Amino acid sequence: MNEQNPSKAIIEKTVFPILFALSFSHLLNDTIQSLIPAIYPIIKTNYKLNFSQIGLITLTFQLAASLLQPFVGMYTDKRPQPYSLAVGMGFTLIGLITLSQSTHFYTMLISVALIGVGSSIFHPEASRMAHAASGGKRGLAQSVFQLGGNAGSSLGPLLAAWIIVPYGQFSVVWFSIIALLAIVILSYVGNWYKDFVLSRSKKAAAATVANQFSRTKIVFSVVILLLLIFSKYFYMASLTSYFTFYLINKFDVSVQTSQIYLFVFLFSVAAGTLLGGPIGDKIGRKYVIWASILGTAPFALLLPHANLFWIGILIVPIGMILASAFSAILVYAQELIPGKVGLVAGLFFGFAFGMGGIGSALLGKLADATSIEHVFNICAFLPLIGLLTGFLPNIESNKK
Repeated sequence: MNEQNPSKAIIEKTVFPILFALSFSHLLNDTIQSLIPAIYPIIKTNYKLNFSQIGLITLTFQLAASLLQPFVGMYTDKRPQPYSLAVGMGFTLIGLITLSQSTHFYTMLISVALIGVGSSIFHPEASRMAHAASGGKRGLAQSVFQLGGNAGSSLGPLLAAWIIVPYGQFSVVWFSIIALLAIVILSYVGNWYKDFVLSRSKKAAAATVANQFSRTKIVFSVVILLLLIFSKYFYMASLTSYFTFYLINKFDVSVQTSQIYLFVFLFSVAAGTLLGGPIGDKIGRKYVIWASILGTAPFALLLPHANLFWIGILIVPIGMILASAFSAILVYAQELIPGKVGLVAGLFFGFAFGMGGIGSALLGKLADATSIEHVFNICAFLPLIGLLTGFLPNIESNKK
């Protein structure tokens, strides 16, 4: 009986220093990733790229960042790798340096692919570590972890406006300092994971309670969740990749001004991230998923018809409401398929990245064929897919 208490304490106590370290590392990782769309206006002009090529750069990055993630998660569920996060950040560091030197379209593709590989290693195992440090507050843990990522995503355009736009593409290499800092922090997190979690992983797994759903019900629910991810990340792709072009084209604003608007949207995403997880811990994930995706629809439908002032207002609730979805969806799926934390994280992070990449490429093609304004008119309807949430079963495993 007493022999069980130490491991039980580790499992039940929320380890906030580790959560904050993971969140800060996520911030550093996603700050680097967000530099890619943030420099699109610069490389489009300097290298005379079209929207289709911009979409292919995003597609290459997103596919590299997505295809490996389920396999990484599946592997680490069986054989956790405490230092894999630092190794993944090494790939990101190499990609960042080569991106700053790239003068040809294909070397840009290789550079962003390396950054994507680093991301594919980072997300599943970092999510596992956040789960391990949650102390049972899984929604809170994932929200804290996601907060760092979304805050980092919001910083990219701002840093691009301050540093990359005035100093040029080579200044991207300065951000290698961020990658080196992340490697140091992730090595520290790896030490904790090795010493305090791996030795007790079997006991923790044994304590997991399975949900009583049929295989068919689980598969059906996962398909709905993936459709919800599709709607969220296709819509996000329209904003992260093409919002600056939309503002420049429709309102004739400067590149720096368009980056500020993108920052406001991405900062709103970061600010809303903390809402979904803790609320889901209290009232249930399904209600948060319902509100976060479908609740975006009224604002999204108004956006293409608004003037510049109202766009600055509308992007705030769009970002905040939409942001609360992913943590709730991820924890819901992990509770739906207990014992497969890494696999589920890899699948959903990977699918999210993949949908963002495919969405960016397809929307780039559509923009070339029609107009950037037409793209935003079409994408405004995507949040209505949130109606599918009504078909998800209620999971009450978070309540005792």
